[in-house]
Amino acid sequence: MYDFDREIDRHGTWSVQWDGISDRFGVPDLLPFTISDMDFASPPEVLAALRERVDHGVFGYTDWRLGEFRDAIRHWYASRYATEIDTESLVYAPSVLNQLSQLLRMWTEPGDGVVVHTPTYDGFRKAVTGLGRELRGVPLGDLDALERELARPDSRMLLLCSPHNPTGRVWTEEELTAFARLAERHGAAVVSDEIHADLTAEGHRHIPWTRIAEPGRGRRWALVTSGTKAFNFPALSGSYGLIGDPDERTAFVRRMETGEGLASPAVLSLTAHIAAYRWGAPWLDELRGYVAGTMGVIRERLAKDLPEVDWVPPQAGYLAWIDLRPLGIEETRLQEELVSVEKVAIMPGGVYGTPGFVRLNVGCPRAKAERGVDALVRAAARLRRD
Repeated sequence: MYDFDREIDRHGTWSVQWDGISDRFGVPDLLPFTISDMDFASPPEVLAALRERVDHGVFGYTDWRLGEFRDAIRHWYASRYATEIDTESLVYAPSVLNQLSQLLRMWTEPGDGVVVHTPTYDGFRKAVTGLGRELRGVPLGDLDALERELARPDSRMLLLCSPHNPTGRVWTEEELTAFARLAERHGAAVVSDEIHADLTAEGHRHIPWTRIAEPGRGRRWALVTSGTKAFNFPALSGSYGLIGDPDERTAFVRRMETGEGLASPAVLSLTAHIAAYRWGAPWLDELRGYVAGTMGVIRERLAKDLPEVDWVPPQAGYLAWIDLRPLGIEETRLQEELVSVEKVAIMPGGVYGTPGFVRLNVGCPRAKAERGVDALVRAAARLRRD
């Protein structure tokens, strides 16, 4: 029904991934597999709603609490996750990382520890350390290490990525419940970033933090997310969150509307979210199937030419997190080979605190993804021979 094979030229559109490639890699005109946006057009249902709103012609100040925005979110959670949410618990912000920054200011002080899983999304590191907090990483799956870090008297927050970026891991209900109990035991706030949730792969189930936190487990918790990732309209900005405690929620809204001066949201973001959550499910489901097919192609290619890697597709998302350490290749050499010889840009694992991996964005037509994995295989094979 939808054509995900169609290649759309993004050059000259101020794209961070395409036009800004030299800012990160120092070389222009590389084929990019980097920042996590997709090369697909947004759903036709979203584009139609945006065109209708643009045709109205008036773009005055708006209020996200008026109209259909909150009810569209309620509908999405009920239909997608069999979860009833209290729309009075909703808050709004320009982005998920903006929400995180506000919550860090509200619930921690400079010098406090913020506990995260490693590898760690680099946006978390920038937000936490940029505000003078200490990032404290624990390996995925190590509950004992998690408790040790949360037990430190100045560890004030557990910052979750659910599903996890960059690995694509979907946390089970048992794991999330254990996280909540540890945070409650040690008095840590919980912020759960769930922007990748809508991209959970078939056979896995995302559990919203509201299902874990309620009723009343821990006073300070927030679920922060957005439709921009799954439906590919991040440049429209816009995110929303759910904050459990009414006083904390009021404080957040007051901070956004007064201290940050962000009382009026971007109207096209509201329009896109409403259309995506009301009519975008068929597009999203087809997209998920397409990405799964691409992941299967990558798995076959790696199994054939780099069998030592033994890679399996992620449980969520369109980011292939590939462990190349069995090949014994130094990360800097691999990046030089990819950039100077293969002319591709693929994110190195060191960006996320785990050298030896790569993060390959395959939210793109399959032909492009195949070019990327072919380049990776060629570069790795040459270096392995050396």
